[in-house]
Amino acid sequence: QVQLTESGGGWVQTGGSLRLSCTASGRTFGTYVMRWFRQVPGKEREFVAAIYTPSSTAYADSVKGRFTISRNNAKNTLYLQMNDLKPEDTAVYYCAADPHRTGTSAYWGQGTQVTVSS
Repeated sequence: QVQLTESGGGWVQTGGSLRLSCTASGRTFGTYVMRWFRQVPGKEREFVAAIYTPSSTAYADSVKGRFTISRNNAKNTLYLQMNDLKPEDTAVYYCAADPHRTGTSAYWGQGTQVTVSS
């Protein structure tokens, strides 16, 4: 069982920045594939970014060049640095863990709200 806790969400104006954090339980965090997703009420959950082992990354086209996913394995923590935020980035952001690298995220955090005002 992997427990995930997100933090760092909040309100920001267009063009601003936020950094989300996700702390994970487990002694082998460094081997997990980790992902960020986001969801707007009434819409499907949307992939945002992923980080693999050791450190290759992937991004949705909508955030490429503005968001950066990273991890600190010593702290069991995943990050999402979000720059040049736009109103369409407003959503609940979730981190997700794929400990067995199956391509499916088996564990999810509770989510953190990000609101970008125009």
